Amino acid sequence: MLPSAMPLRIVPLEIIEKLPKTDLHVHLDGSLRLSTILDMAQRQRVELPADSEDGLRKAMNLGQNCGSLVEYLKAFDVTLRVLQTEESLTRAAYELAEDAAKENVRYMEVRYSPMLHTRRGLKLTSVVEAVLAGLRAAQQSHGIESNVIICGIRNVSAESSLEMAELAVAYKNRGVVGYDLAGAEYDHPAKHHKHAFQLVRDNNINVTIHAGEAYGPESIAQAVHTCGAHRIGHGCRLREDGDLLHYINDHRIPLECCPSSNVQTGAIRDLASHPLKLYFNLGLRTTVNTDNRLVTDTTVSKELYLCQTQMGMSFQDLKQIVLSGFKSAFLPFHVKQQYLRKVSDELRTFDDQHLSQPPMAMPSKETAQA
Repeated sequence: MLPSAMPLRIVPLEIIEKLPKTDLHVHLDGSLRLSTILDMAQRQRVELPADSEDGLRKAMNLGQNCGSLVEYLKAFDVTLRVLQTEESLTRAAYELAEDAAKENVRYMEVRYSPMLHTRRGLKLTSVVEAVLAGLRAAQQSHGIESNVIICGIRNVSAESSLEMAELAVAYKNRGVVGYDLAGAEYDHPAKHHKHAFQLVRDNNINVTIHAGEAYGPESIAQAVHTCGAHRIGHGCRLREDGDLLHYINDHRIPLECCPSSNVQTGAIRDLASHPLKLYFNLGLRTTVNTDNRLVTDTTVSKELYLCQTQMGMSFQDLKQIVLSGFKSAFLPFHVKQQYLRKVSDELRTFDDQHLSQPPMAMPSKETAQA
């Protein structure tokens, strides 16, 4: 029998929830609680497409395949309606960190675009400070460390992206640790926002870019070579360019993988065919993240559990991915070293005694792919 066809022991979700973890790719406006959206809407007298949790879940296609990134992003029309006050932003940030802490996420980088939260006249600085206030309060209450990544939007103007970059510069070392370019990828190349990237790079700010999700590997190459990305958001289509793949690997540029979200947006057919396992086996620095806890109906623990059950990854693989998350964080080197020492010691306590489930033979398709 080939080694790849050996039965796989599955670690229960409850055990994975106890592992120390990171979430490096999570959007604030895609990670609210349904109950919070309804409560905020009532308080702010905002109209929603439904007045119950079940109704909202259906209206926003939560956890359902949307067929495209553009369709997926329509759910944000709902969440952004209620995220236009300082109070709502602080609450959303606090609850996101609280929810992450419940599954033992130790470090999180929350991304959002402040310009999307100014419909009612909020100043951009007020938006940033409201989110930081929520994250700091959660750290005091729950011990989870969180920082912010500010996003420009591909399908909005380059001038707006530059304004977001200026905001990232202003809040460097004050809770903002990176700059990102999000939004509709197809037909909106990152190079159109080169002035924003030049500004953040001139100020030694970390860069991550959504790339290779709704467009091919050319988008990833542009993110790295034209815009100076230090991490890649998603990178699903990197496998289509072997030379670029090895460049990413050789230069230890981390991939922020979000498996369930990739299926939901149609970037990947199904979890079994997700390239994450290939990337991991080739030695790329792969991390596992939620993308949007609400819209995708997931947690970091669920994503790691799916890596076992749908992709055939071992518990040792999962522990290595966890470590890659801490290695890839936009933190000072000495801080990452402290995290890695502590987390490595903790992970050693999760040994074969936790492999309590019986062996599970992977389906033939995954075995063949392995």
